[in-house]
Amino acid sequence: MLKSDFYKKLKQLSIIFTAFGLSSFSLANDFQYHPSYASFKQNAMQSYGLSAQQVDSAMSGTRNLPNIINIMNRPGESKPWYSYKTNFLSESTIQRGVRFKQQYADTLNRAEQQFGVPQSIILGILGVETGFGSNKGSFITRDALATLGFGYERRAQYFQDELAALIAWSYKDGVATSSIVGSYAGAVGYPQFMPSNIPKFGVDYDGNGHIDLRNSAVDAIGSIANYLAQHGWQRNQPIAFPARYTGSNPDAVIAKDLTQPIPYGVLKTQGISPMNPIVKIDDLDLVNVIQLQENYGQIYYITYPNFQVITTYNRSRMYATALWLLGTEITNR
Repeated sequence: MLKSDFYKKLKQLSIIFTAFGLSSFSLANDFQYHPSYASFKQNAMQSYGLSAQQVDSAMSGTRNLPNIINIMNRPGESKPWYSYKTNFLSESTIQRGVRFKQQYADTLNRAEQQFGVPQSIILGILGVETGFGSNKGSFITRDALATLGFGYERRAQYFQDELAALIAWSYKDGVATSSIVGSYAGAVGYPQFMPSNIPKFGVDYDGNGHIDLRNSAVDAIGSIANYLAQHGWQRNQPIAFPARYTGSNPDAVIAKDLTQPIPYGVLKTQGISPMNPIVKIDDLDLVNVIQLQENYGQIYYITYPNFQVITTYNRSRMYATALWLLGTEITNR
């Protein structure tokens, strides 16, 4: 029997079982016989108070999408900076951002005042993540997370947990799990929040009683600001400065862990200084140094703790730099 015929038979049986009130029968999904499916279901039930029937029902019809594994194995962050930045620091994206900034000026100002996060950073995240809502992703989120949760061994548990969070959120939100679409990695909406972050950091910023990151740009603005504020954003503090390096051993100054900044005075003695002589950094300021690859050679930035907060959204230093520069350019227009 062909696989498609098999699923048709299962669907017919499901209709018959439902008609007789035997609702425990569930449609097949591509992962129901995976060795860790039972433990995934058990964890979803324990963590979110779901029933076995709810999990099976939400998973019914879930498909394996092998191409997602291929995408995960060649992420954009594997490119050098000079190539990576062209994906985001384009005139078309900047112009789209300017229009978005004008349309949502009041909301951006409100979020900046309330949470202390500059609107340039909010704009930068929205621009890099979805082009200000123009590309929120077209993968069925459930299928993407299941593919990664049961097929991407390096982070399987993380994606299984996000899949469980997605199912719980869909029931709470009253939407079919299969109707939610997003990125290949399971992120959703304007800000590309992972499912578990929606109830943690999502904000009903338009005041309609419902957090809707898929359709409400206003909710997305407030939620991004809330996320960064809760991750330690320091109001009115710097983010980064272009730097010059005159030493001979860059590995000695480049930060290995952005959560462990050191006094600028120490780095200064090793050959790091701001590119702009007008910029004055106190020797006691806790900072890091990052290095990026331009097509003409290495470039450097002195980064503050707020830069590290951005990397809690995405660990890539190129990502954080791109959205910072994009947002700065948009707000300067």
